[in-house]
Amino acid sequence: MSTTTRSGKKPGVMPLPPGTSEGAIFNRLLKPDRATLPAAAAKAILDFCFSQADQDRMRELSAKAREGTLSTDEQVEINHYERVGHVLSLMKLKATRSPKSRTASRKKIH
Repeated sequence: MSTTTRSGKKPGVMPLPPGTSEGAIFNRLLKPDRATLPAAAAKAILDFCFSQADQDRMRELSAKAREGTLSTDEQVEINHYERVGHVLSLMKLKATRSPKSRTASRKKIH
């Protein structure tokens, strides 16, 4: 069994160079500041969301993290949710940059 710290990193392991995290790599891949998605793709991405069960689990894990009672497995789990959430945020940012998706979103709201 491997040991990890609260941050999910193995003790004694050298930190990675800047820009090598999953989030940084996805940011370079997705280029969220560029409006390059077709409107249908942008709309589909904006509709992505965590299920109610996942939202409940994230709240449960967050409460345990605040209390300092996360197990090692739960720390790994919350780290996974955090990374997926970050990638989802990047994808949604990319989708909102699409001029056609912004127009469609405005029409839905009004």
